[in-house]
Amino acid sequence: MTSESGRTVADAPYVDWDARAAAFDDEPDHGLRDPEVREAWSDRLRTWLPEDPADLLDLGCGTGSMSLLAAGQGHRVTAVDLSPAMVERARAKLAGHDAVVLRGQAADPPVGERRFDVILVRHVLWTLPDPARVLRRWRDLLRPGGRFVLVEGVWGTLHPVGLSAGRLTALLEPLTAAPRVERLSGDPRLWGKDVDDERYVVIATV
Repeated sequence: MTSESGRTVADAPYVDWDARAAAFDDEPDHGLRDPEVREAWSDRLRTWLPEDPADLLDLGCGTGSMSLLAAGQGHRVTAVDLSPAMVERARAKLAGHDAVVLRGQAADPPVGERRFDVILVRHVLWTLPDPARVLRRWRDLLRPGGRFVLVEGVWGTLHPVGLSAGRLTALLEPLTAAPRVERLSGDPRLWGKDVDDERYVVIATV
């Protein structure tokens, strides 16, 4: 599968996420430790998620920062990550909230027959082989009227990697109703710095 950036998802570099876990939250948009960055993501998330409490599946949750925001807004969160070290940190972060953290593959999460109102994925889909197949699998985990909230982008200039908004909406069109793209590059509060690459969210209802 080739993205519009010209790089295939198979080109995603191997990362030892267990080794990266201890320092993962040092990035402003990972740990959301800076109050302004955290508030920026919280404000966006509030507009992307249902107003009423919903069952939300956060895939490739990392240390659970987005899951924590969603739980803090009253949603019932199931978070999944493959890295044991990330899972351990996410469980500690979400302790005391209406949330469960599972270890498993984002592409085929270990949730059995459960269905969800929202599937939230940030910077994960572009790394997975055959994103069209993955999206079909995720579509089966949504209830009627449920929604995808997919934060993705294309990073780098000389050798860009990622999944463009055009490519992702094309993949979603057979599965959802009118995917909506919201550009995120122009808001430095989300990233703790100015960025000039393609960063966006696609929100799509099934």
